[in-house]
Amino acid sequence: MPDITLTTLVVLCLAAAAAGWIDAVVGGGGLLLLPALLLGLPHVPAAHVLGTNKAVAIVGTSGAAVTYVRKAPVKVWTAVRIGLMALAGSMTGAFFAAGISSDVLRPVIMVVLLAVAAFVMLRPQFGKEADGGGDRKVTRARTVTAIVLVGGGIGLYDGLFGPGTGTFLVLALTAVLHLDLVTASATAKIVNVCTNAGALAMFAYQGSVLWQLAALMAVFNLAGGLLGARMALRKGSEFVRGVLLVVVFSLVAKLAFDQWA
Repeated sequence: MPDITLTTLVVLCLAAAAAGWIDAVVGGGGLLLLPALLLGLPHVPAAHVLGTNKAVAIVGTSGAAVTYVRKAPVKVWTAVRIGLMALAGSMTGAFFAAGISSDVLRPVIMVVLLAVAAFVMLRPQFGKEADGGGDRKVTRARTVTAIVLVGGGIGLYDGLFGPGTGTFLVLALTAVLHLDLVTASATAKIVNVCTNAGALAMFAYQGSVLWQLAALMAVFNLAGGLLGARMALRKGSEFVRGVLLVVVFSLVAKLAFDQWA
């Protein structure tokens, strides 16, 4: 456990709970959790902050995934295959990340996010009705597209840059597999577990995880994740859609701040 004040520890635990809730509903919890760790642990090496972030996040994500699988029409094997492709994509992206400037990527991602927000706002039925969930059969072509493009493409983005990966997953799964937003969020949680597990294994191998702090924060992250998943299941796609728009605009604001502040 690093030498931090009780106040900082309480703030980090509350941030972990809030991040777990956001991540369970629509993805993007890292927008809150990682900055909180960076601010709360200013003298800790960045690799240890990133490793601790993954150790905390995977607990809440796993709890949310289990909750969703029990109550939502999730095709687990499809989600796992997308997750394995995303894991391969993220490793590839990380390999090439050193040669790409984030200053170039941020404006592009901001434009894409604003376009996504406009689309969701102008298409109020987006993600409300499921064509690919439940008992209806998902075609092989759509499944392959989801595995290769959604898994590989978003995994590559996660390795190259990262912010908003969970949100992009929800949107892409909704569009490609014609899932409702709740089922897409549930599927994204399983994919996130796969990618987080791969990253955490690497950080753990390198000794870059503050396990005691991560264990404490993970309890709060799990509580937030379970609450978020249950609220999403209870309130439905309209609730997820509202949270999605808030997260998208928050991500745009953060990227703009990082780019020009």
